[in-house]
Amino acid sequence: MKKILLFSGLCLLVLNVCGQGVFKDPRDGNSYRTINIENKTWMAENIRFKADKGTIYFDNDPGNNTAFGALYDWKTALKVCPDKWHLPTSEEFQTLIEYFDQNGKWKSGPSDNSFSIQLGGMQDYEGTFTAMNESAYFWTSTEYDPENAAYFSYILVVKTPVADISRRDDIEDIHGAEKSNKYSVRCVKDN
Repeated sequence: MKKILLFSGLCLLVLNVCGQGVFKDPRDGNSYRTINIENKTWMAENIRFKADKGTIYFDNDPGNNTAFGALYDWKTALKVCPDKWHLPTSEEFQTLIEYFDQNGKWKSGPSDNSFSIQLGGMQDYEGTFTAMNESAYFWTSTEYDPENAAYFSYILVVKTPVADISRRDDIEDIHGAEKSNKYSVRCVKDN
């Protein structure tokens, strides 16, 4: 018993030193790795919670939920984070981008021991699934107008990662911020 307690204590110490942890969602029992970045606790995995409405799996295949998480429309994304967690703002994602840019992490891609990117693709407003294993799109809570909201994207271009936040002026050129699109969700713990 003493050895088990000592081992458990050591594991907790290692997780705290590395800024890593685990959150178990009481709603469905899913566990998510977490990471502390710039004084914020982020889920380091795409959320897999099945909401009553507004949730879909890539290619309508529930098997994709385990590897890539679920895809949500914006209205559902606002409500899908567990209690005491929230959908990040575009400013919170911008801080995340700056953190990884400064540390050179986007070049090789965040690994499994950090904010791992799951290239879960998306479903557009017309119902077309695209970009699995090529891109990741994440909703933000930042709203532009009744039809559009900001999103964070992580796209591989010739095997080089490009991370960006949509901007209001992008909407005319990039049709991808329609709230009916289905994107992944990462949650941030409330302060």
